[in-house]
Amino acid sequence: MTYQQTIAEAGATIGTEPTWNGIEAESVARMRLQNRFRTGLDIAKYTAKVMRADMAAYDTDPANYTQSLGCWHGFIGQQKLISIKKHFGTTKGRYLYLSGWMVAALRSEFGPLPDQSMHEKTSVPALVEELYTFLKQADARELGGLFRELDKAREAGDEMEAKRLEHAIDNYETHVVPIIADIDAGFGNAEATYLLAKKFIEAGACCLQIENQVSDEKQCGHQDGKVTVPHEDFIAKIRAIRYAFMEMGVDDGLIVARTDSLGAGLTKQIAFTREAGDIGDQYNAFLDCEEVSSVGHGEVLISRNGKLMKPKRLPSNLYQFRSGTGEDRCVLDCIESLQKGADLLWIETEKPHIGQIGGMVNRIREVIPNAKLVYNNSPSFNWTLNFRQQVFDTWQEAGKDVSAYDRTKLMSVDYDGTELADEADERIRTFQKDAAREAGIFHHLITLPTYHTAALSTDNLAKEYFGEAGMLGYVKGVQRQEIRQGIACVRHQNMAGSDIGDDHKEYFAGEAALKAGGAHNTMNQFAA
Repeated sequence: MTYQQTIAEAGATIGTEPTWNGIEAESVARMRLQNRFRTGLDIAKYTAKVMRADMAAYDTDPANYTQSLGCWHGFIGQQKLISIKKHFGTTKGRYLYLSGWMVAALRSEFGPLPDQSMHEKTSVPALVEELYTFLKQADARELGGLFRELDKAREAGDEMEAKRLEHAIDNYETHVVPIIADIDAGFGNAEATYLLAKKFIEAGACCLQIENQVSDEKQCGHQDGKVTVPHEDFIAKIRAIRYAFMEMGVDDGLIVARTDSLGAGLTKQIAFTREAGDIGDQYNAFLDCEEVSSVGHGEVLISRNGKLMKPKRLPSNLYQFRSGTGEDRCVLDCIESLQKGADLLWIETEKPHIGQIGGMVNRIREVIPNAKLVYNNSPSFNWTLNFRQQVFDTWQEAGKDVSAYDRTKLMSVDYDGTELADEADERIRTFQKDAAREAGIFHHLITLPTYHTAALSTDNLAKEYFGEAGMLGYVKGVQRQEIRQGIACVRHQNMAGSDIGDDHKEYFAGEAALKAGGAHNTMNQFAA
């Protein structure tokens, strides 16, 4: 519906109510356009379609991969999308990632917590809602600016400019984009996962990421001590999420099935098996067992190929997988998840190595040709060291002289600017494009980037402001950069919604409105 059609629709309603004096159709139309998404379900339905279309585009050409950054606050997510629109003119292919790690570390009432699902589970959908609240406010703010420009063009009698602005309003691109939201291991059994998934969806999430760890033993994917569950347990949670999407009317909602099997050598359960070769039997085949001829007190035995086998059980009561089976278990996890309702895969790896990732994806695609990954470009990886070592190894295998380099010390600043360091940096620069093409990665994300940027920028400001620079530490390092780089937040009152409030005051009170944006507003110093 165009801007003029929206005005006409509002006018038709107002015209039937003779006591609604002072209600202006164009003001109503503007408020409706500034609040396009009425509920979280509206957002989930819209963004699911966006993400499905992006997946189809990637299947056609892997150059159409998508990206996101993890954001731990609505304001951070809002500024990210405002920046993307400013620099690239569109938000297409750019999402938000919601990290359970950052919720645990930054949003729990207990204070900072490790990534072990100890934080309040409802704090995660609460952050989904908060992120979308800020993104909708970004729409309202930007559209408000267009409306004010339109009013000025009309007052100046510039019909061509007015038409241009109406066209811009009609074709306005929202800041609301898909969120891939981390539901950890489901925070309980399948019923608990289903109930929590509904909260996520009601808040606006179109895509939920769930992992195959034991819920009450959950660990960060980049730490030790991970314990996986049999496939049937994990599939029950995938089904629970699908039921939640269907119940809420988001029929094309997406599920990302994450496997931690590459780094998880333990399981809490021996899988139930009905017959040889079924999925439970395949899971149990990876258990580290020894053949026995008799049963000792308290021992657990399984039958394998007609022989009695004793699975290795630790004092923690956990069972151990055979060493070196991680990749095989990952591939089986991925195939089983996609065949039982997941849409995308997430393989948590110990390093960013395209050959390793691509090798597993190729095996998965032998069974499911359009299998696609969401991949964590994790800050837990030492990217500089990893890629310098990858270049070192490639050169060494090719017979190139590497005697000038110490492989164990390649992180050293002494190697900055060398041929090896430059090639490593180029590989890092093209990693996402190359991995999208060669390793089936549809979506690249960084889980915790804004955690690190907040720490870094705060450290830099504190060092200067509390040191000899004093106020210059803020002015030179922050405000002057905001002005010169066109950072909208330099006008923080506007960013917080002051101009939107002024618009509403005028709608409600007309000429009697007491507006904040007058001649004495100090924000006018930044009007450039």
